[in-house]
Amino acid sequence: MSLTDAVANGSVPAEPLTTADYAAGARARFEPAVWDFLEGGAGGERTLAANLRAFEETRLRPRVLSGLARHDTEVTVLGRTWTLPLGIAPLAYHTLAHPEGEVATARAAGAAGVPFVVSTFAGRTFEDIAAAAAGPLWLQVYCFRDRDTTRRLIERAARAGFEALVLTVDAPRLGRRLRDLRNGFRLPPGIEPANLTGTGYGSPMGHALTAFDPALAWPVIEWLRSVSPLPLLVKGVLGAPDARRALACGVDGIVVSNHGGRQLDGVPATLEVLPEITAEVAGACPVMLDGGVRRGADVLAALALGADAVLLGRPVLHGLAVAGERGVSGVLDIVADELTEAMALTGTASPAAASPELVRPPGHVPVTPPPAVPPPDGGGLRMEDLHASLADPLLDTMNFLNEITQRYPEAISFAPGRPYDGFFDNEAIYPHIRRYLDHLETSGATREQVRAALYQYGPTSGQIRDLIADSLRKDEGMDVPPESIVVTVGAQEAMLLAVRALIAGPRDALLVSSPCYVGITGAARLLDVVPTPVEEAEGGFRCADLAAAIATERSRGRRPRAFYVVPDHSNPTGATMPLHTRRELLDLAEREDILILEDSPYRLVSPGERHPTLKALDRERRVVHLGSFSKTLFPGARVGFAIADQPVRGGGLLAGELAKIKSMVTVNTSSLSQAVVAGMLLSAGGRAAGLAGDAAAHYGASMRVMLRCLRESFSEDLGIRWNEPSGGFFLTLRVPFAADAAALKRSAEEFGVIWTPMSYFYPQGGGTHSIRLSISYLTHDQIAEGTARLARFAKAQMPV
Repeated sequence: MSLTDAVANGSVPAEPLTTADYAAGARARFEPAVWDFLEGGAGGERTLAANLRAFEETRLRPRVLSGLARHDTEVTVLGRTWTLPLGIAPLAYHTLAHPEGEVATARAAGAAGVPFVVSTFAGRTFEDIAAAAAGPLWLQVYCFRDRDTTRRLIERAARAGFEALVLTVDAPRLGRRLRDLRNGFRLPPGIEPANLTGTGYGSPMGHALTAFDPALAWPVIEWLRSVSPLPLLVKGVLGAPDARRALACGVDGIVVSNHGGRQLDGVPATLEVLPEITAEVAGACPVMLDGGVRRGADVLAALALGADAVLLGRPVLHGLAVAGERGVSGVLDIVADELTEAMALTGTASPAAASPELVRPPGHVPVTPPPAVPPPDGGGLRMEDLHASLADPLLDTMNFLNEITQRYPEAISFAPGRPYDGFFDNEAIYPHIRRYLDHLETSGATREQVRAALYQYGPTSGQIRDLIADSLRKDEGMDVPPESIVVTVGAQEAMLLAVRALIAGPRDALLVSSPCYVGITGAARLLDVVPTPVEEAEGGFRCADLAAAIATERSRGRRPRAFYVVPDHSNPTGATMPLHTRRELLDLAEREDILILEDSPYRLVSPGERHPTLKALDRERRVVHLGSFSKTLFPGARVGFAIADQPVRGGGLLAGELAKIKSMVTVNTSSLSQAVVAGMLLSAGGRAAGLAGDAAAHYGASMRVMLRCLRESFSEDLGIRWNEPSGGFFLTLRVPFAADAAALKRSAEEFGVIWTPMSYFYPQGGGTHSIRLSISYLTHDQIAEGTARLARFAKAQMPV
């Protein structure tokens, strides 16, 4: 039915004023059973009703005398500018509404300057749709039981020019489509998924229950990352816990949607759960809403509650059914006009200016609490009742590596970043303790005070701060007062304390050089902080990239607070920051008013001349230095420290604030551990470098052996490349195959060599074709044999 015909028979007014006009025209176009199929949707009647009701009950607060002459509707999502803060949602079988189907929809979307999310079950081929499109195309992805089918669809869409993937995460459990069951509905002949021909999944009805992977879980994100470099969004998130998990897995965007057939009593509308999700995400990635959007005022309400954009679904099909491309354009024009009018009436200059105060009363949309669920038979705890970080793959990283090392004890492991055992003498502990006790006595301590220094809890900030300050002055030229130091349980606790103190709320941003040590991302995860990665270029960290990340965070309304970096022989890459970059970074920190969290545990155990630490160069107190004696003196003692000499208005130094937090975490660092480390420092005249000289020579020699073995083992050009650090424990290999958990298992099981996937070190995805190698724990013979095994594994893993 053309628009002219629809107007002529009265089903659509001569000038359609609302999307409801197009809905009426579409209804007149279809048989009742087909209309029920289109309107029922994947989520069913209850889901649709809940979404529509939530928008209907939401009111916007008018504002007068705003003084705004124009209203900007543009938004930028995933690097592309949209003319409107909306896209077209994925809907199957557009050919059911019009013979041109998705081709007509793509033309209209391109003309309007908005993206089109194409369903896997589209009625036209990806190639035809892409040829007609003038705007961004995204692919809605279902994960089939046969992953090769999913992979081939993604590769085909990427070749056609699609720009992103939208994984429907709630599809494996489709609800009962009651209307279709009552009608005994079947799709008309000729309506079929054009892109699934020949896959075995081309049957248009009943496909989901049999074809979709019913055991879909969060590791699928990593698998999709290995399949395609396209940005990845997840569609179907309905709560803050899942949003946290999605961010931890490194997704590039979240679509709040309840279209996955959740026909449960009390299923929340998308608008109801949107505020808790956007608060959780806090600008870390785009958040979109899908479901129930019918008017421009609905779009503005979603923006006010934190969405970056919305996806428009059924109204697009209504317009398509009435007048093809013209009908879709008509629907988009109506929503755009209504949005502009709503922005004018509420004094909203742009989508970014929409805030919760626009909703009347503010925050009135309720968040439906999860239903109470009794414990399973036999009692016990449910994982979903524990903190979401405990289900995060990040926290399983170390356990996984330890488990695979124990499972294959005969394998040579390049995974542990632990010091070489040959440096430790069982009997040396006792003289170190004795030396420290003698030091206390000669310093005037009474017998009772000496006993308390060894046996009692001790001060929270630490009892060897003066010795640490003296050592830092002699070894590193860092002249800091003892009161600026907090002695911690390893540098890991220092990270936790610093993040907790500096990141005050969800709008504060912690930036990290990426790839980065998992300890900082793990600490952040435990504190519900989502770090913002600053990707290192091939040549290493660049200040321009950090400046760009800071600007991006501020454009999102966030406050960049601190930047974490390992400037010397970093974990995991082994890279070292040049001196000129260190100075440039300090200037940038001063200019942008941020702090630098400097973590540098490998300096004293690396050979050759060392650049000054950032803290040694710091004249404006911009650096919080996180240190440790684990690599240099005594790993088992777990003695680290933080230098936090920044003044706090209305208080003392930042170190004092860190000590307050520590008093509620570990109370104090082990007095016995501090005594051993103090005795070791005293034995070398206060210089840790004097005790680390042999270790530096050993690790330097091990690195040279590793590099020589790599050159010999990979003499033929296999497309494998590596960096060549001058020291530290680690180096990185780039390989032409997916270096994931499955590859690691094969490497350990069949070739007897273990390594670490670099993907573990990327906070928001990456590193799928790189591995980290550690040389610190192995003998030279083990390095040579392990490298030979690694070469045999790599050759067997090469793509055919």
